[in-house]
Amino acid sequence: MKPDHPARTRECQTVSELLSRIGDKWSVLVVASLGEGALRFSALRRRINGISQKMLTTTLRSLERDGFVTRTVFPTTPVQVEYQLTELGRDLLCPVGALAEWAIRNQARVDAAREKFDRKNKPATQRPAVPLNV
Repeated sequence: MKPDHPARTRECQTVSELLSRIGDKWSVLVVASLGEGALRFSALRRRINGISQKMLTTTLRSLERDGFVTRTVFPTTPVQVEYQLTELGRDLLCPVGALAEWAIRNQARVDAAREKFDRKNKPATQRPAVPLNV
């Protein structure tokens, strides 16, 4: 099927690509943490509960490649590396912060919707038996 409007297809592709980068939970948490100022790798890892060293490294490299983060190496022994947001990364703080605030404000509503859905869609073997009027 031919797209209705080629520009929309390109725009959707652009949005999809960027959201896949900045919309994953680790990227959001890294950006939010660096929003408070530059941090060394180990300090950043301590701030982000549950992130592995490998995942933090991968996330930082991707954010650096996309222009959201800079990496500065200090010639000390041992070598120290510091990460901070670029201007583009700081610009991202506003929508990321708004999304985080929305999530916190609406968590109870999402939980209620999930519970309602799960009750309604529980497999028949887990549903209480309905008595038959004979």
